[in-house]
Order: sequence, then C-alpha cells, then structure tokens
Amino acid sequence: MPNSRTRARRGAGSGAGAAGRDELVSRSLQSAEHCMRAQDFGTAYAHYLLVLSLAPELKDDVKETFQYTLFRWAEELDALNRTQDLLGCYEQALELFPDDEVICNSMGEHLFRMGFRDEAAGYFHKAVKLNPDFSDAKENFYRVANWLVERWHFIMLNDTKRNTIYNAAIQKAVCLGSKSVLDIGAGTGILSMFAKKAGAHSVYACELSKTMYELACDVVAANQMEAGIKLLHMKSLDIEIPKHIPERVSLVVTETVDAGLFGEGIVESLIHAWEHLLLQPKTRGENDNCGKYGKVIPASAVIFGMAVECAEIRRHHRVGVKDIAGICLPTNVKFQSPAYSSVDNEETIEPYTTEKMSRVPGGYLALTECFEIMTVDFNNLQELKGLATKKPGEIGVPVIKEGLLDAIVIWFVLQLDDEHSLSTSPSEETCWEQAVYPVHNLADYWIKPGDHVMMEVSCQDCYLRIQGVSVFSSEHEMDVGKSFTKNKDLLSLGNEAELCSALANLQTSKPDAAEQTCVLESTEIALLNNIPYHEGFKMAMRKVLSSLTPEKPCQAMETHCQDSEMSCESGHNNSEPFYVLDVSEGFSLLPIIAGTLGQVKPYSSVEKDQHRITLDLISEANHFPKETLEFWLRHVEDESAVLQRPKSDKLWSIIILDVIEPSGLIQQEIMEKAAISRCLLQSGGKIFPQYVLMFGLLVESQTLIEESAVQGTARTLGLNIAPFINQFQVPIRVFLDLPSLPCTPLSEPVELLRLDLMTPYLNTSNREVKVHICKSGQVTAIPFWYHMYLDDEIRLDTSSEVSHWKQAAVVLDTPVQVEVGEVLVLNVQHHKSNVSITVKR
Repeated sequence: MPNSRTRARRGAGSGAGAAGRDELVSRSLQSAEHCMRAQDFGTAYAHYLLVLSLAPELKDDVKETFQYTLFRWAEELDALNRTQDLLGCYEQALELFPDDEVICNSMGEHLFRMGFRDEAAGYFHKAVKLNPDFSDAKENFYRVANWLVERWHFIMLNDTKRNTIYNAAIQKAVCLGSKSVLDIGAGTGILSMFAKKAGAHSVYACELSKTMYELACDVVAANQMEAGIKLLHMKSLDIEIPKHIPERVSLVVTETVDAGLFGEGIVESLIHAWEHLLLQPKTRGENDNCGKYGKVIPASAVIFGMAVECAEIRRHHRVGVKDIAGICLPTNVKFQSPAYSSVDNEETIEPYTTEKMSRVPGGYLALTECFEIMTVDFNNLQELKGLATKKPGEIGVPVIKEGLLDAIVIWFVLQLDDEHSLSTSPSEETCWEQAVYPVHNLADYWIKPGDHVMMEVSCQDCYLRIQGVSVFSSEHEMDVGKSFTKNKDLLSLGNEAELCSALANLQTSKPDAAEQTCVLESTEIALLNNIPYHEGFKMAMRKVLSSLTPEKPCQAMETHCQDSEMSCESGHNNSEPFYVLDVSEGFSLLPIIAGTLGQVKPYSSVEKDQHRITLDLISEANHFPKETLEFWLRHVEDESAVLQRPKSDKLWSIIILDVIEPSGLIQQEIMEKAAISRCLLQSGGKIFPQYVLMFGLLVESQTLIEESAVQGTARTLGLNIAPFINQFQVPIRVFLDLPSLPCTPLSEPVELLRLDLMTPYLNTSNREVKVHICKSGQVTAIPFWYHMYLDDEIRLDTSSEVSHWKQAAVVLDTPVQVEVGEVLVLNVQHHKSNVSITVKR
C-alpha cells in the first residue's frame, strides 16, 4: 500500500531517528570495509554511497577509501564494457566531491580511453585548476590539449601576413555591400571578428569542435562583439533557415582547407552553402549592390605540384632494405604507408602526409619544374559538384634532373578575391605545410632528363588524389611504372645467363606463395629502415643468451637466407628454450631476430591481424618452424596481463620494452612496467633497454615560441585572442626534427636525466644540472633526446639521422637572457612520463 510506512510524529522521535541513522551508518561502514577485504568493490561502493548520503560530515574521513573503491569498481565495469554504469558512478562521486581533482582526473582518463576527447579535456582542465601541482592531471591535460586545439592554430594566428590578407579581402567584400556573413569552421572566430569590424550587419559563425566553440565564445565576448556575432556549435551542413539563421547570407568566409586543399571538407560544405545558405551568385555583367548576391572567400584556388627526391620521405614511406640483421624480407610481402591507398579501399584514408618541405631534414631535390594540377572555382556550384564525379585526368611532366623519385609534393595558391591571394608554396614563409604523396611500386625509382613522370589526378571522396604514378622513358619507349610484371623484368634482362637465372628462380619459387600487403605507420617503416637499431638489439640479445648458458647459442639460423637445412646442435637443445618477450609498440621484427640466436621461444605482442600474417610469412621465408613465433596477446585476456609469465614455472630471459614514444616523449607508465618486468626475469635475464640517458641543450628559437603560443595582439591585428587560446599551450613541443629546427644553440649538450630500468635505486625524480653558456642570447627552449643503452656498450641514439624517433623540447614561459661564460642551473623533474624543466640562475 502506498502510504503504509509508519512515520515518526513531529518532534517526538528525533533522538531515536538520529540513533537509528548512526547505527545504519556504522553498519554500512563495516559492511563496506568487509566487502573491500573480499574485493567486492561494487557492493563496497554502494555502501559508501549510502554512508555519505546519510552522513555527509564523514566525507573527509572516508574520502581516500571511497576513491580507492570507486577506481577499483570502475576498472571492473570498464573490463565488462558497462560504460553507462561506469559513467554513472563517476557522476555520483562528483556530486559528493565536486572539487576533487583526483576523481576529475580519473573520470577524464576513462572518457579519453572511450574516445570522448573534448569531455575528457574538460575534466583534466578542471583537475589542473583545482590543483596546479597535480602532475597526473597536468600530464593528461598536456596530451589531450594537442588533440583539442591542434598546434597549427597557434602557428596560423601568429602568421601576420595571412591575417592581414584575409582581413583585407573581407573588408573589401563588406565595403562593396556583402553585409551578412557566415563563417564556416570559425575556430577562434578571427574571420568573424574581421567581418564585424569591417561593418557587417549580421555575422554568423559555426564551429563543430566543442572546445573551439567555447573558446570562440570567450574570445568574441572579450572583444565586445558577442552582440554582433551569433556563434553556432554545429556543422554548417546542419544549419537550417530560419531555424538557426534568419536568412540567406551574401558572403561565406572560410579557411576549411588543409595542406591538400580539400581535406577539411570545403567542397562539401560550399556545395551545401550555395544550395541552402547563400544568396544566388552574381551573373556576369551585373554591377548592382553586392548585398543582393552571394559570394565566397576564398574565391578560387590553383593547385601546383612537383616531383622530388627526398631521403627523409623515402625512409618513412618505403622499406629500402632486403636484409635486416640477418632476416631476409620475402618478395611476397609488400610494405606500404597509410598515405598510399587505393580509392577501391573500403576505408577512406587521407591519401597524403604533410611536411614543411623547407625544413625537411636533409632537404630535397626538385626533379621536375613546378606544374599546375588543377584549378577550382569556389563560386561555381556546378564546378564544385562536378569535382567528385570527374574522371581522373592524366598529367605527364618532363624530368629536368636525375635522381630517385620519392614523392609528388603539392601546394596551392588561394585566391581570396581578384586582388588578394595566399600561397602555400615551400618557397614561401607561411604557416602552411605541403601535402606529400609518397611514390610506391615502381620497378625503378631512378629517373633522368628525357623521362616523363605520369600520374592520374582526381578528387574522389573529396580528397585530392594523385595515383598511378609511373615513369615513361623515351629511351626504351615503355612504361616502367607500377604495373611492371615478372615478364617485363625478363624482357629487360641483358643476357642469356641472367635470363636462365631468372627462369630458374621462377621455377623453384612456390607458385602459390601468399602475397601480403602490410600497411605500416610511417614511423614503423622508418624503424624497419633503421639497421643500427636491429643490429644493436641482435648483438645485445646474443650477449645475454650467451651469458645464461655455458654453451654457445646456436648460430645456424643466421645462414637461413642461403641454406636452411642445417639443424641446431647446441648443448642447450635438450632443455627448455629461452623465453624472449617483445612488448614494444607496433610492428617489430625483434622476436624473429631473437629466434635466430639459438633455442629461443620468442613472443610478439603485435595486435593487428595483417601484422601477424606478415610476421608469419617472414618467419616461413626464413625457414623458421611454424611454432617458433608466438603472438602473446592471444594468450592473455587483457593488456594489463601482457607481462605475465609464459608458463607458470618459467620466467623470461629477455623482456623488450618501448621506453620512448616516436613523438620524443617517455612512454606512459614505463617505470611501472619495468618494475613488473624485473619480477618476471630469470636470474641473469635482462630488460631492454637497461637504462636511458636524456640529453638536452639550451637554444634560442623564435620558431618554437611561435608554434607554442600566440604572441600578443599585434599578430592578430589588435584582436584579443592570445590569453584564451594560450590556455591550451603545452610546455613541451613534440615531433621535432632537431637537425633542421631553426634555432641557435647557446650551450653544449648536457645529461639531464637517467632512467634505469634494471637498477631503479639509481633513478632520481628530481635533480639539478649545471649548464655552461657558450653563446650569448635568449634561452627560449630546451630540446631533448635520449641515448638508450641496451647494455653498457651498445647504445641507440634517438637523435641520429637514421632514427625513427623524433625529438621534443621544453619551451620556456619567459625567455632567459644569458651571456657567454654564465652558468645556469636546470631543475629537472620526472614524474611518470612527464618531464618538467625549470631554469635557475
């Protein structure tokens, strides 16, 4: 029955009620503690919720235990994919502890893992505001800030030339009568504010990113324009009239262009704008008020290209070695970078990568003149519609210099109107990078004057695609391009002996050998090309395995490319094998290399099926027994168990860890992984690398300053943007190429930090380093890199020219003026993967 519960009379039972509450609270606390001991965290969490709802005065007493229970229960919910329950628990916890930075940070970590970057950043940012010294939250915020507000925003806003030209074109259009304006992809709102300052009556701006939308709201308000600019948190494709804006506009301004021009969806958004949001275009010969017609800034673009030789692009996109530390790469395995993709592919992948060609390490050589690829008129609806359906056009370009054909580089000139234009050419000093189309699958990459580079150009999937790159040699009058077959190979052989040899190879090869195309990230391809890395690991592993047994490990496998019939005859043969675990990130040949060193059972932790298939094919081609290589993630239930033992009674002889990210940062939780690994090593076993030294030097670099924060209001033509976007600046810049970074060294390199994975008592989380100044100037940044010691003699340098790692740099908030002969003291702190460096005199 609904109201049958007995209620105490008013004023009569308050003492008894309080006593009952206290007893319930006491019992619930006991039950929570009992459940904690039994590791029943879900029930314990429910009891703590009851306690805190009945007795909020106990918050401070149970806070730490409640946090621990919440985190353990959240881990279980996460493992069970109970996402809604997990988020619900955190929401309840934050209602009870709204200003708890630890809970905020943990909530952000879960959201980030689920892919909710915007939301995660909000919690990380709040945690840092609540406690600026909370290292975990700071590190998380710095990592996510790079996703939320990409670094090009800072570079672009600091580009005074770009801002001035856009402002002039917008001002001209508004003065000619285009008084109603829509800014598509508003970012910080700078173009909208240009329009408002120019005298536009109505300005609308749409921005899809929640973070950038909120940032634009703050910026527009700070510049006293919130009444004149209506900001919309949505895609332009979803804008409806009159629901979101009252009428069609006379001017659309946008800079939704990437290095490949079309990659940010400008074609799709402008087709929609012309059909639904813009006034009709002006017809030829009419000179009335521009306010009656629609127009777009930019008005048009011309795309240019150039074929280049570039060793840096080559080593990141083409595997150029056939033998890696004794492992032969079979011809039936083809490696490709994601930038090389077919339109037939089900997944739409950006068909290019980007480079600042003026700063590419080692430079580049132009093999052709600059050539025009296509023009596009953004004020012509039919032309925009025709781009996606237009058949690929073929372009042939004469070669002017001999060299290796590594890539087609493209850029464009953005014609804002008939008077104002911006070029993204490598020869221009702008905020722009260029789009790079690496060349794959040529039989011969060497080209010379007299040859023609042929390519197909299209705009399918609204990406500029350059495909089917081939070379036409007038000397041989034949295509030596991507369709080169074995028959053509035979035809090009010069004599009978070579022909017989080729035929013999064809007859002895397996007719049904599986062809495998393996797509690797550019850093993974650069790693395969890094011979010192693989040779170093091979040597270091051999030394460890030799030390673990009196017998010399079997060397027979090393001759597998020539004759693999030899059997392994080592005294260790009759006993258990050595267990080697490779948990380095991504595609790795190290387990196969380990397998050449005797009776070794190597375990690989690669996750992708195509990577496993490729490693199997490489093993087979090198005559490994089928069962030699194990894929370890098949044996473990979750990633956290990846370091467990191979068998209950066995320990690892070698564990290979990834200590440094390709970006130049220390891997997250690496010291925790090392601590677990040490417990799982057999006596005499080793972790690779055994220790890492971090080096750095003091530099003066205006480039790093401008790429890290917006510099005042002068660059943004008087608009107050810097304080708002600079909330998202991070003290560390990553993915740097130190050899080509525009900077002036002010000191010699110094050792900043030691990370010892085998003997942790040698590590310090805080140290002071004295640095002698060898050149006067302003210290603006401290670039850093690492020497990874596999043992005391074998060292890998992450700053070497063959390294697949990039470098990073700490950028100082305030530059420090120094003179020759001075000594600065650096305070270096290391917490998890976060390194902070402060300068003292």
